[in-house]
Amino acid sequence: MSKFGGNNNKKEVPAMTSSSLSDIVFMLLFFFMVTTQLRDQEQKVIVKLPEASQSVKLERKDLASYINIGSPTRQYQSQYGTEARIQLNDSFKTTDDIRDFIAAERESMSEGDRPLMTTVIKADEDARMGIITDVKQELRRCSALKIMYQSRKPATE
Repeated sequence: MSKFGGNNNKKEVPAMTSSSLSDIVFMLLFFFMVTTQLRDQEQKVIVKLPEASQSVKLERKDLASYINIGSPTRQYQSQYGTEARIQLNDSFKTTDDIRDFIAAERESMSEGDRPLMTTVIKADEDARMGIITDVKQELRRCSALKIMYQSRKPATE
């Protein structure tokens, strides 16, 4: 009689337990909920970024305040027209509102981070330079002197 062979009893494979499956699913769900950053504002203007020959990456995005300049999206064109408009947070504003916007952004930062605040102008490549100049003049008046222009890398040929 052999020690290993001989028995023709077929052993069944035990069923897979799914008791820890729910723990894994909730762990993954919690991970994605913690690490995902939701969009904090709705894009109400169409912005096709201009190409740049050189660019520098913004180091601390949490210290950046964004000003969007472009023509309104289709759902807002009947109300605001097709001319370039200024979007601050979730609403259309004028250059007179920029001072209050910058003051509110500074107040939301800690005292040590305020000098590092950067204003990012995200302007459409077809926007007239007049509106961008008006925004820059207003930023000068409220001492927001660190300005960056958002751009895209040129298409490789």
